[in-house]
Amino acid sequence: VSGGKDSLALLYALSEMRRFYPVKYEVKAITADMTFFGEKTDFSEITALCDKLGVEHIIRETELYHIIFETRKEKNPCSLCARMRRGILHDMTKETGCTKLALGHHSDDAAETFMMNLLSGGRIESFRPVTYLSRKDITMIRPLIHLTENDVELAIKRLNLPVVKSKCPADENTRREDVKNLIKQLNEQYEDVPQKIIGAIKRSHIDNW
Repeated sequence: VSGGKDSLALLYALSEMRRFYPVKYEVKAITADMTFFGEKTDFSEITALCDKLGVEHIIRETELYHIIFETRKEKNPCSLCARMRRGILHDMTKETGCTKLALGHHSDDAAETFMMNLLSGGRIESFRPVTYLSRKDITMIRPLIHLTENDVELAIKRLNLPVVKSKCPADENTRREDVKNLIKQLNEQYEDVPQKIIGAIKRSHIDNW
């Protein structure tokens, strides 16, 4: 749970689904604090929400900001940050005794990732809805994968969930943001571009879709 809208919507959905899902499961919220500019992030509202939902909230302070922005001074920090943060989340998942790591990616994220891989690396791929990590013996799942970003935003507003604004200096100035804007431009001319990309991924059976 980063505190962004996607992870909060996922947290709420998984928490509520426990009431009627036929298989019993436990939910724990794990947060890797980037400690931007050397300061702890205030997650008190997220913790309060977790208490209300009956979910344990586990926060770990990290050196990610220091390593990526101050030591390495990465020009394109997002890729390295994502890999390092994912590794921390994998470790935290194992430490909590959980077998699944649920991520808040939606279909627009998948379409953007497809375009980024195509334009930057010449690869036809996106992330998988379900991925088993044999080295960690955990499975990554993306329960919001068939929702759009608009679906998530509407849910956040309707439920009045406490989104924590990211302090990342690269926020809204990334390759992903460039691709997001490109898709918006294409959408004005061709309509439903993200849905068409997802449809193509499914029909081509790319990455186990």
